[in-house]
Amino acid sequence: MALGPASDSVKLKPGQETGNYGLAFALVTSLFFLWGLANSLNGSLIKQFQIALDLNRFQAGIVDFAFYLGYFFMALPAGYVMRKFGYKRGILLGLFLYGGGAFLFYPAAEVRVYGFFLLALFTMACGIAFLETAANLYVTVLGDPEKAEWRLNFSQSFNGISAILGPVIGALFIFSKDEYTPEMLKTMAPLQAEAIRVQEALSVQSPYLVIGSVIAVVFLLFLITRMPEVGSEEEQNAGNVSIGRIFRHRHLTLGIIAQFLNVGAQATLWGYFVDLKLDFARETHWVLAEWYMNLINSLTGGSSDLSLTQIAGFHASFALVLFMLGRFVGTSLMTRIRPNVVLTVYAAGAVLMVILAMVFGGITAVIALSFTYFFQSIQFPTIFALATKGLGAESKIASSLIIMSIVGGALMPLVAGALFAKGPVYALLVPLLCFAFIVFYAMQGYKTRLRDVEHAPVI
Repeated sequence: MALGPASDSVKLKPGQETGNYGLAFALVTSLFFLWGLANSLNGSLIKQFQIALDLNRFQAGIVDFAFYLGYFFMALPAGYVMRKFGYKRGILLGLFLYGGGAFLFYPAAEVRVYGFFLLALFTMACGIAFLETAANLYVTVLGDPEKAEWRLNFSQSFNGISAILGPVIGALFIFSKDEYTPEMLKTMAPLQAEAIRVQEALSVQSPYLVIGSVIAVVFLLFLITRMPEVGSEEEQNAGNVSIGRIFRHRHLTLGIIAQFLNVGAQATLWGYFVDLKLDFARETHWVLAEWYMNLINSLTGGSSDLSLTQIAGFHASFALVLFMLGRFVGTSLMTRIRPNVVLTVYAAGAVLMVILAMVFGGITAVIALSFTYFFQSIQFPTIFALATKGLGAESKIASSLIIMSIVGGALMPLVAGALFAKGPVYALLVPLLCFAFIVFYAMQGYKTRLRDVEHAPVI
């Protein structure tokens, strides 16, 4: 696919984006849904690969490592492509990589080579890095500038919806109705255990084939749709910014660290939630999560005869319902309360929930960990906004650096996976420390210094 000037794009300057771009807005909003689905499926893969590929928890946690590593390597190249070739071409390249990675799951399951799966995940993440770099800014120019914030919040809500669907897809289409553990497989005849592992690996093929096919359709729709392009003046100014000098902004530097830890905590909790549920309360279930599970089964015609792993998957999906609810509540609060104050309350709430889980265990721990999703919901966008405040033309490069900090989702789950060998309480030390730093950032670290704002290049 050649990357040249987009003849099917509409060049616009900031403030001129008031045309009728309903289809373009709908297509860009679909991107939020698509990358949210990929993120939320990783937890199902971590659990599934422990059986299908005979991995321990630390080894399975490399799923998140490979996925989030793609963000680290592709954030800056994505920003370069967007500035040089336009947002539409960057989105097309992102969709191409995302869809290609999803289709790679089919041969990876056939050969059952873990490295092949990790390559597929890394390829998907490289594509998603392009989509995330573009979409958050792009939706703000697709219509009336006065309604830009509403459009961005509306689009982000679809990310929350797809995050709910990921664990449901895992529970219904990936996890087996027959419960297996590594210990059980070791007691079976080698051929029987191998047959089970093969079947467990093949179960990931259909969901990712469907995802790849949907992405292919979205790619074609973007290809044939006329899209507005952001004016080039801001990109040119940002292109002259020194990466080294940008770290003189204390609130940005601390914000990058906070985002690194925030995504690390999220990836740890999302990736290991099923394992945590089974460790803390294997056969005891939260009443609200059971009600939610029965509702989904009645709507989809699913079976009520589910394995404990499938039930744990529905608990994870219900926790993501709380995540979406927390986002709506937090966004509403920010219309009346300063964002850093809301972030302080939410981060402190997450710290409290993790402590409750560590102290009480059992089903109380499962409920508390579910509510960490609620309190984490507004942390990524709020940290992002606070960290890039007052940076002028440096905002572009700052945005790319914050996207790079998503690599925290690659590293923190590995630490938690290693600590899991001592027990789930030790693994929870990782999100506890991450959230504690975010409390500090929300209270003090976010503050911009006057000289930083005065010396920021003006757009």
